[in-house]
Amino acid sequence: MLRPTSYTLGFGSRTARRIAGSILLLLTITLSGSILAEKGDQGNMKETVISPGEAFLAGNADKPGITVTASGLQYEIIHSGDGKKPSLSDTVVTHYAGRFIDGSEFDSSIKRGQPATFPVGGVIAGWTEALQLMREGDKWRLFIPSELAYGKSGRASIPANSTLIFDIELIEVK
Repeated sequence: MLRPTSYTLGFGSRTARRIAGSILLLLTITLSGSILAEKGDQGNMKETVISPGEAFLAGNADKPGITVTASGLQYEIIHSGDGKKPSLSDTVVTHYAGRFIDGSEFDSSIKRGQPATFPVGGVIAGWTEALQLMREGDKWRLFIPSELAYGKSGRASIPANSTLIFDIELIEVK
């Protein structure tokens, strides 16, 4: 009768199982981008499922030039302007392009060839926060967690729980 053989690569079987588990976890993370491993109270590995958007933001936060606010909004300054900053009660004129983390674009005032005018307090929370930090002439790239965008409800062209990326140029504060 043949007995199953385990290959331990010269390690004890417990160490070999840990190595195999780590390799499997790494492979899972690489393929799905949605598992985060962390050590539990007894030092055992446990898995926490996170969305692809959360995984994207976690990786993006450590990139050079990225600022992360207390709310979780991330932004990168592409060009600094020197105009005035809008307040919550102001209206702004902007050019923007919005896309998903996969790079597909869902909206663009630039492609329409017409800047968009919005009340600062009348847009998604991520925009409202960023606009009040910007100055006229600024061009920023925003990385907006779903809870600061359309959240669980989504929108016609934006699925629920979507992390969004916007390139915004603040043209004028009215």
